[in-house]
Order: sequence, then C-alpha cells, then structure tokens
Amino acid sequence: MPDFFHEDQHEGHVAGVDEAGRGPLAGPVVAAAVILDRQAVPDGLNDSKQLLPARRAVLETEIRRSAICFGLGICTVEEIDELNILWATMLAMRRAVEAMARECAHILVDGNRCPEWRWASTAVVEGDGKCLSIAAASILAKEARDRMMVEAARAHPHYGWERNKGYGTPEHLEALRLHGPTPLHRRSFAPVAQLVLL
Repeated sequence: MPDFFHEDQHEGHVAGVDEAGRGPLAGPVVAAAVILDRQAVPDGLNDSKQLLPARRAVLETEIRRSAICFGLGICTVEEIDELNILWATMLAMRRAVEAMARECAHILVDGNRCPEWRWASTAVVEGDGKCLSIAAASILAKEARDRMMVEAARAHPHYGWERNKGYGTPEHLEALRLHGPTPLHRRSFAPVAQLVLL
C-alpha cells in the first residue's frame, strides 16, 4: 500500500500529481494535483486502477473534503492532436498544479519524467501505488475524466464510452468502423487516423 516515504524526503508541502486518459482513443487527458493533510488521510488510498468504482467514488469525495488543496488540469483532444499525448499530458499536469490554491515545496509525479516547469519535482515510477499523494491524485483524475466520458456518451451513444471511457475496446473499435470518428476522437492516434484516411 502507498505511504508517505517519498513525501518525507522533502520539506514543506509536497504535492502528488497523476493523470488519467493517456491511452484512450477519445476524450481529454486529465491530471490532478493533491496536497494531503497528514492528519486527515482517507483510509484505503491506493492506485485508482486497484479500486472498485464505488470505493473510488467514496474516496474522491473524502479527498476533496480533507485535502489541504487540490487542482485539476485538462488537455483537450485538439491539444492532444497538436502537441502529441506526451506533451499534452505534461501540460495537463502543469495546469493541475497551477489550479491549486497553495504553493508547494516539491512535487511527486507519477511516471518516469516530470514536466518542464518551475517547481522542484521528482518522478516516481509506479508512484500511484507507492505515494499516498500520488494515489490521491490518481483517484481525482480518474473520477473527473470518467464523468466527462459518461457525459460525452450521451451525445455520442454508439461508442460505449460510459463503459469503456474512450479506450479501444472491441465495442468501441467496431462502432468507430461503422459510424466513423466524432469530434472527441483523437485523430493523431493510429486506429482513428486510419479511418480518417479512408
């Protein structure tokens, strides 16, 4: 289970940052930044992928209520196609940190690289399963993005986004072949690009 080992290596407020939505064929990429209150850490924080949806939803509410501060950052499909998914993810992370109401002394970023920004930061591979702050950020990012995709599914009902959240499941790929891409599809991603070229 994640703990505060990595946070404890730094003085002052330490934020955790993570993203959701790098891999899907459709929808935005969403990042979250969280500074946890050590005296009010919700029980059971873990990598969002390890949590059942109902538990993740409860933890999101608890994180939002108890954290010292948090921020969300979004990069649109248009930005993903313009920048590529890596740089769009980095931009979403910077926007998440900028959205926080407090300055932080250090940032722990899930993954193997940090954005180019003004804050001192450390990349932590598989950080969402190691650092409580990153785990909290992973939950906020995942829940926020999932809501966006469920809402988008109402306007574009053929693709099963309320179930697959834009990932390239067989259902989604078949609908893409039958109905073509929507404005929310990432045209820079190969399965979508191939259809656009037909």
